[in-house]
Amino acid sequence: MSELTLTKTRLFEGMWEGALTYQGDTGPDPQVEVTYLGDDVDGCEVALSDAPGTWRLRFPVPKESLSDGVQTIIVTNKATGERLNSLSFIAGEALADDLRAEIDLLRAELDMLKRAFRRHCVETM
Repeated sequence: MSELTLTKTRLFEGMWEGALTYQGDTGPDPQVEVTYLGDDVDGCEVALSDAPGTWRLRFPVPKESLSDGVQTIIVTNKATGERLNSLSFIAGEALADDLRAEIDLLRAELDMLKRAFRRHCVETM
């Protein structure tokens, strides 16, 4: 059997969409499992697409996954147990704190570089 691959095509209005294809020869209709926190995600659809040898996967992002912190939804090949793709996102206060700390660090590094550059210019004149 050939290797199954999943390529994300878009995330739109709460629906994740991707294209399932086999590397090399075609294979049987793909069987995938989409999970969030170990539970199956309801509403997953696998359908043959217009492109030959390609199937379309669609599933709704579970509303319970829209929470503070880091959340991950995993798509696996049921036949092999191999992870095909994942959807991760960060929300809430944890994100705001991380971004503020990163911006503060970037500002401090930029100030250090400006001082070093100015000192270099004075010394080489």
